[in-house]
Amino acid sequence: MRKLWTVVTILAATALSGCGYNDMQRGDEQIKAAWSEVLNQYQRRNDLVPNLVNTVKGFAAQEQQVLTQVTEARARVGSIQATPELLNDPAAFRRFQEAQGAMTGALSRLLVVAENYPQLKSDANFRDLQAQLEGTENRIAVARNRYIKAVQEYNTLIRTFPNNLTAMVFSYQPKANFAVEDEKAIAKPPVVDFGKK
Repeated sequence: MRKLWTVVTILAATALSGCGYNDMQRGDEQIKAAWSEVLNQYQRRNDLVPNLVNTVKGFAAQEQQVLTQVTEARARVGSIQATPELLNDPAAFRRFQEAQGAMTGALSRLLVVAENYPQLKSDANFRDLQAQLEGTENRIAVARNRYIKAVQEYNTLIRTFPNNLTAMVFSYQPKANFAVEDEKAIAKPPVVDFGKK
């Protein structure tokens, strides 16, 4: 009886070692770690916004609409609970992505407004905040790329044979990934017009 139990245990261990279960666990953890870094960088950007808005407000108080848009976008981002479960809910993930996109757009408009105020552009505090924001946007891009790669590897793992059988047994589902909002718009070549002055 003991030999039979040993043989069954060895066969089960051998079968499970090739099923991909441990790789799926590892991939899931890599996705969570990459997602945490994405959130960390978005939070860094979110923390910079009030200082940036207050600095611009001091120089460009008449640009209230843009300042309000940035503040509203920040509030919208803050209202989304970015939990690990968000990764398993494509609709919630899409709302998160839309909120972050709105924040990016609002900050872009704010920086365009700043271009109209030479005194603001020469302010050391504004320049420092702008540099921090640019660095944060670069970090966001890197963190998102790492997340995209981790999701790609995981989704490929759970879809390939024989791992797909294990994924089906344990109810592993593909993870949501970042997507381009308007693929048609980015597919068009940019129009460059140097115009005559």
